[in-house]
Amino acid sequence: MAKANTKVVKRKASKRQKKDWIAGYIFIAPVTIGLFIFYVIPFIQNFWFSFNDVNKFNMATFNGIENYKQLFQEPDLLLALKNTFLYAIITVPIGLILSLVLASFLNSKIKGKGIYRTIYFLPSVTMAAAIALVWKLIFNGDYGILNSILGVFGIEGQSWLTNPHTALFCVMIVGIWGSVGYNMIILLAGMQGVSKSYYEAAEIDGAGPFQRFKSITIPLVSPTIFFVTITGLIGAFQVFDTLYMMIDPDKNPAFNAVKTMNVLFYQNAFMYGYKGYAAAISIFMFVIIMIITVIQLWGQKKWVNYD
Repeated sequence: MAKANTKVVKRKASKRQKKDWIAGYIFIAPVTIGLFIFYVIPFIQNFWFSFNDVNKFNMATFNGIENYKQLFQEPDLLLALKNTFLYAIITVPIGLILSLVLASFLNSKIKGKGIYRTIYFLPSVTMAAAIALVWKLIFNGDYGILNSILGVFGIEGQSWLTNPHTALFCVMIVGIWGSVGYNMIILLAGMQGVSKSYYEAAEIDGAGPFQRFKSITIPLVSPTIFFVTITGLIGAFQVFDTLYMMIDPDKNPAFNAVKTMNVLFYQNAFMYGYKGYAAAISIFMFVIIMIITVIQLWGQKKWVNYD
């Protein structure tokens, strides 16, 4: 039996469609150009620098994988990795749990939701320098608010930011405090997209608030939770500004004990002038973050519900 010849007729785009396409490209052009100039090109240059010895005038001399060999012989590498992973492992889960609780609280029928949202979101729009200054005053060993409160209960305070055993945990508290409001807004938006009929049906069946939260809210908001987890982990691995401003590298004896990978990068790139070696550190961190992100993307199939 002979097959019928079928021709696919391609429609020409109308003038209106062409105008819409042109308008669309014009609107996305600034972002695309900015992304290419400020992210793609610097990343390619950074990758090339990681295989070179770069002087102060950015003149590169190819040296193969010597920078990576030096990195794996770096005395502070294990300490910086440990502090970076410790920061991420502690701040991300605690921040996520607090954000979920606050978002669930604001998603209920309470008065003054707008005021609470503003209060919780304020840390996210406050300058890092101002945040670091305020928390340095709170943790100050001589006249800090924290030690004053502890003194009321007869507990002897200490110099929290100069103690190598407590300095990093102080930075973690600030990191959690600063991220909760932003994550809460994102999670709250996800919760408000859940149909109220699910909660009403569960309530008729006798489910309590915790059961509704566990069986309805968590599964249906899991895509948002997944997004917050990924962005939170990436942000945690990039911690630098708060730590650097709270723990003075020149005067604080605890600075070397709380060193992270980004601090290691900063020291070698801008303090010591080893730009090729610093580029190798940044590429190493990029690979670690990519591996963790890929693992998360693979694992999401088991617990993220997109239905």
